[in-house]
Amino acid sequence: MTEKAATPMLLLHPSRGLIDEKFCLIVQNLSQIQDITLHALIHSDDGDYWEAFGHYVSDATGLVNVANDSSLGGTYDGVEPMGLLWSMRPVPGSRIGLRLRKKEVHTPMVVHISVYRGHMSQGFREQVALASVVTERWYMAPGVRRVDITEGGVTGTLFLPPGPGPFPALLDLWGGGGGLVEYRSALLSSHGFVCLALEYMTPRTSGGSTSHVGNEYFEAAFTVLKQHPQVCGDRIAILGLSFGTSVALGMAVYSTVIQPRCLVCVSGSHVQPVKGSLSDVFSEINKNVRNTRYDEENRVIWRDLLLPIPTDPNKKVDVGQLKCPVLMIVGEDDQNWPATESAEDMKQMMEKAGNSHLLTTLSYPGAGHLIEPPYSPHIRASNFMVAGTKQKLVVLWGGETAPHGHAQEDSWKKILSFLEEHLYRSTDVTSPSNL
Repeated sequence: MTEKAATPMLLLHPSRGLIDEKFCLIVQNLSQIQDITLHALIHSDDGDYWEAFGHYVSDATGLVNVANDSSLGGTYDGVEPMGLLWSMRPVPGSRIGLRLRKKEVHTPMVVHISVYRGHMSQGFREQVALASVVTERWYMAPGVRRVDITEGGVTGTLFLPPGPGPFPALLDLWGGGGGLVEYRSALLSSHGFVCLALEYMTPRTSGGSTSHVGNEYFEAAFTVLKQHPQVCGDRIAILGLSFGTSVALGMAVYSTVIQPRCLVCVSGSHVQPVKGSLSDVFSEINKNVRNTRYDEENRVIWRDLLLPIPTDPNKKVDVGQLKCPVLMIVGEDDQNWPATESAEDMKQMMEKAGNSHLLTTLSYPGAGHLIEPPYSPHIRASNFMVAGTKQKLVVLWGGETAPHGHAQEDSWKKILSFLEEHLYRSTDVTSPSNL
């Protein structure tokens, strides 16, 4: 009597974890040297489907271990333990210009992972999987609390780690797209930091006129954090992405109220009018709108709006006055903002001023503008609505999938280490010995 073949099994651990936590994925009970395809599928909060897949061959024992085995093709190649997440892309036939972002942070990102016979690249829904498993990926760890903030005229969301505290804190600033974006703050709070996700790009209407918030708005937000009973008032950092970097640098240098313990600046620039408000910054940028370029698919390239980096000291933040450590993160294929040129100019300014020991720059070849928490899909271009004018565009962010994914993983580890060093352990943050 012929022994019945064992049913293939898909083993994943942990089945529930934070979005930045690696998982282990193994396929067992396959035939020897069997071609298979591993496929991951997400249904986003926006109602779109995203997928990734890799082609594998089982070993002589009928096993595939994604942590050790190479993908021979698909949306990623080589030994990539988390390739099924960072190489995700919209399924064929999806809307144009999508970006995968978690809107409801109190629910997980649910990922369906299946194994199929043979090397497939399409038609997954029409095939029966050999085995399937579901994993939950969370931005909010158990016990993290989410609190809406409206006090002092400030609009944002506060995330508090489990426990009584007090904790170090971060002011989290996103870029020019506006809105209230919470998922990065939720994840940082899951790592032990009070985090305020601040909405600041939405123009305010007052007395019949519409304008951007003034610098006092950021000072009010910083004060909300500083005065919170669960926050260590002298251990507050600012994290800025893109335009958020401009705000972080300007406030750290020129505000008498905002005195951050350290700064994390992702894909940003110091080019802006000295002591300028948001309105001043946009007014200066609009003078160079003629420098806007478009690629062959008519996607907007904005990086030239700030180039060449000005030599006039009145047109850029005097980073030589910075008194706190700064971590600059740069994607060398950033097509949206001149992050590489800005970081180099900042280095030269700080060397001349004698405070370059405060600057750490991480520069990633092949990475684009949108450097997100690890294992987030690489978004080379996406729809964008200009805050204020509501003009809809498709913006080219840049980057290539694999190097961008690696940059996200590496930079996130170093961001957490930097924050832990300067918010938890460091006593004298201006000392070179503490960097």
